[in-house]
Amino acid sequence: MTASSNPAAAGEFLPFCRPSIDDTDVAAVVETLTSGWITTGPRCAELEQAVCDRTGAAAAVAMTSGTAAMHLALLAMGIGPGDEVITPSMTWVSTPNVINLLGATPVFVDVDRDTLLVSPESIAAAITPRTKVIIPVHYAGAPCDLEAIRKVAGDVPILEDAAHAIGTRYGDREIGASGHAIFSLHPIKNITTGEGGIFVTDDTDLAATVRQLRFHGLGAEAWDRNQQGRSPQVEVQSPGFKYNLPDMNATLGITQLKRLDAFIERRAAIAREYHAGLPAGIEPLAVPTWDHGHAWHLFVVRVVEEQAGVDRATFMEGLKAMGIGTGIHFRAVHTHRWYRDHDIVAPGGLANTEWNSDRICSIPLFPGMSDADVSRVIDGIGEVCQATDVVSTRQGAPA
Repeated sequence: MTASSNPAAAGEFLPFCRPSIDDTDVAAVVETLTSGWITTGPRCAELEQAVCDRTGAAAAVAMTSGTAAMHLALLAMGIGPGDEVITPSMTWVSTPNVINLLGATPVFVDVDRDTLLVSPESIAAAITPRTKVIIPVHYAGAPCDLEAIRKVAGDVPILEDAAHAIGTRYGDREIGASGHAIFSLHPIKNITTGEGGIFVTDDTDLAATVRQLRFHGLGAEAWDRNQQGRSPQVEVQSPGFKYNLPDMNATLGITQLKRLDAFIERRAAIAREYHAGLPAGIEPLAVPTWDHGHAWHLFVVRVVEEQAGVDRATFMEGLKAMGIGTGIHFRAVHTHRWYRDHDIVAPGGLANTEWNSDRICSIPLFPGMSDADVSRVIDGIGEVCQATDVVSTRQGAPA
């Protein structure tokens, strides 16, 4: 990174995230734009296969967003009125929204106070005869304890919310290698297609249903029909949606996926600097104790006013005044207006979720950050907190 493009050196605003787009990405997208086929076609199929090759999934279906992927996966799994779907409230609103829109009931479970990952114990306590799906969230790039969750789930299907977790490993396998999972390819994620998401599964019949639903419910999509010189009549098999991902978006995902490991390596290096340099009262999330590979999608801290000397609002405003961006991932779903105005189901309570919802803050983390950018953030946080006691080692810090 040259001095002129370095936000720290140039005094520019440093956002909490910026997509890592290079000349390879741009050239590939331009090539697709001039190819004569820019909607769902060969590049989309290539991205799906590349994701299968990377994760070990049997099938992948690319769509316009992770939300679209979640919607169609739940629909294809038969979720509807009278059903219950277990999910944490510490997640983005899209999942509970989709559950409600399908006529089912989201059952909120609490998360671990320090990792923000849902525990098998909280899931077990929420299972009823009406439970049809369990949606654990691999939060900030760290994996849930899938083996333990599978044990308590029994015969109840698990649909992993892996929006934060492309490239994350649980044990010796990447997330998405088995079962069902949703990845997001939104601009703030570790790789992007501009907007997009992917459903991966080891159930090829379920994948075929999702693929049909993403394009009006037709028996074949435009690329499958090979329209060059042909006009076959294709019938609607069931009412569907318009969630197909264009090739110009998929092309960006293909080139980004090739650099995913390098992106994660740089993110991990930044995370190590943060763990070593953040002041007391700015508490990073703990990393899981089970064998895993962290994708470091977000670097989330909790602003503990009693130690930091500032509350979260003051902390975020102070950094903004220094030209440093932050975010909140997430305000707990059950605290949003619509959910406050409707009865929620949370059988075990949400004490850890609510404590974190009031304190979490995401600080800048993206591969394009220079070492000077990282120092700028750490120094800025120290100044905002007026802290001199810098914590150099933390429980659960990355190796």
